[in-house]
Order: sequence, then structure tokens, then C-alpha cells
Amino acid sequence: MESRTKRRLSPEQLDALLRRAMGTGVADASELTDGFANAVWRLRLEDGREVVLKLSPPPDLDQLTYERNLLRMEARAIELAGAAGVPVAGLLRAGFDDPVLGGDYLVLRALDGTPWNRTRPDSPDDVRRELGRHLATLASVTGEVFGYPHNGLTGSTWRDAYLRMLGALLDDTLRYPTPLPLPAEEIRRVAGSAAHVLDEVRTPSLVHFDVWPGNVFLTHDGRIQAIIDHERAFWGDPLAELITPTIFGEVGENDPLLAGYREVRPLELTPAALTRLDLYRTYLYLILLVENGPRQYPEEDYAPLRDLATTSLVKAVEALR
Repeated sequence: MESRTKRRLSPEQLDALLRRAMGTGVADASELTDGFANAVWRLRLEDGREVVLKLSPPPDLDQLTYERNLLRMEARAIELAGAAGVPVAGLLRAGFDDPVLGGDYLVLRALDGTPWNRTRPDSPDDVRRELGRHLATLASVTGEVFGYPHNGLTGSTWRDAYLRMLGALLDDTLRYPTPLPLPAEEIRRVAGSAAHVLDEVRTPSLVHFDVWPGNVFLTHDGRIQAIIDHERAFWGDPLAELITPTIFGEVGENDPLLAGYREVRPLELTPAALTRLDLYRTYLYLILLVENGPRQYPEEDYAPLRDLATTSLVKAVEALR
């Protein structure tokens, strides 16, 4: 999708960047436009390698509070997830505060698979079950602090970190006036009243938090080749990982995603766990509404997503009351 946060580079700038990063120039380039925030290119290098280049937004562009330094968290998440056995697109090079580019970039191995949303829109049981196993494996990666350490939205407890993350989003609506279906302070109050259930979470786990089918690549025989786009990753409750694979819906006990997850680690949907899920839905749907401020999506493209996020946010907040 078109977004104001996507940086534009000329062919000459792309070539110069890859020569600095990889020691070879660009033979062919095509922009990948499915993403929402960062500019992404698939490149064939002069030495024959196929790579993907991901660029942070221009450094002078204001962003949402949680979006600062996202590529730095993504680089760390890719390394940790891959080491744990989760299939990822391997990180070849990470550049932070590049003196010429003026920002961050990642160079990743190009995948030869196909995004799930382009090949298997029916969400077959075998893929969802395999995805559940990978998400449970990812949850085994643990850290030392909750939240987003690369932008300071952290807490010593998951409740503290979550409320800081949610509060930062609501505060961002002051910088980017956002039409919300409920007053920001009401959302803050309702979420705060329910947040005691987050005290059940004692260990920060790595959470991808953007595992929709477009970020899951499949091989030609329908197996998961890689989970991509770790830029929204944080340290928190592994239960939050169930939100994006079931976006705008519910987590059902008969979902193969849960069956696969439980093959690797236990998961029980207690009443408190269901409340935690509604807190995470509230956070995700707020992101989808507030992020349009700095990104300025084309109205025709964004309207369906905005409408779904609006109605789903109301439903999640009402469930928390």
C-alpha cells in the first residue's frame, strides 16, 4: 500500500547502498508494495545473489512513538527466532544510522516461496497447525524486559509495559488527530481497569504480533518456508501471538492453530486469558487506526481496513467492560 513513510531511492542510490552493504552492485530491482510502512525492494545483485532490502522511513519524518527504531528490533527478532528454529528470511546485513542514507536498513535473503494470502486463501488446516507449532517455538525465546526496548516503551512487569504501549498510542492521537469510535480516555480507563489480568505473565517472550497470511511464505508443496516482517515484535505475553492470525475474528478451541501450538507448549483459554486477548485486540485495532496519521494511506485503499478496525475496536472494548 502507498504510504508517506516509504522512502524513495533512485537506481543510483540503491546501487551505491548495496555496494557499501554487500560489496557488489545491483543488476536488477523491483519494489515490493504489499507492506504498509517500510520501503522494500527485491534485488538481484551483480554477483548473482537475490536479496531483499528494507529501508526505514526518512529520518526527518515523524512517526508513532512505538515505531521508532523498528528495524533494530526486527533485526534482533530475526536472529533470535532463527536460532530457536523458527523459519525466517535470513538476515545478511543490518545498517543502523547509515551516514549516507541517513537511517536504518536490513538486507535479507530473498525467498522463492509465495505469500500464503496469494496461494491458500482458504486457510487450510495443515498450514494453520504448522503455524501454531512455529508460534509456540517463538514463545520459547525469552528476554529480560517487557515491551519495546529499542524505543523505551518498557516496563518491569507486563502490565506496566502494556499500559505504556497503549498509552503511547492514545497520546499519539493528540499529534495525529484520529477519528476513534470511543474517546481515547475511555479506552485508557477501560483497558486500565482490566489490566490486572496481565500480572499472570511473568516472563517476557518474543512476540511477532503481525502474523497475518501476507507475512507467511509457503513452499511449492504448501509448507511454511518463512515468517517475515518482525518489525512490530515486542517482549510480552505469547498469548498475544494469537491475535493477528485470527484478525477481526475470535480464537476458537477447534482452530488447528491452537492444536499445533499445544503440540509444543501448553495453552489454556481461561477467562483471564480471554480478557488478555481482548486487551491485545484493543491494542492492535488502535494501531491500525492511529498509524494512518503519519502514513496517510490512499483513502480508497485504507477505508475497508479502517472500517473493520473501527467496529472491531468497539467490540473489544465492550468485552473488557
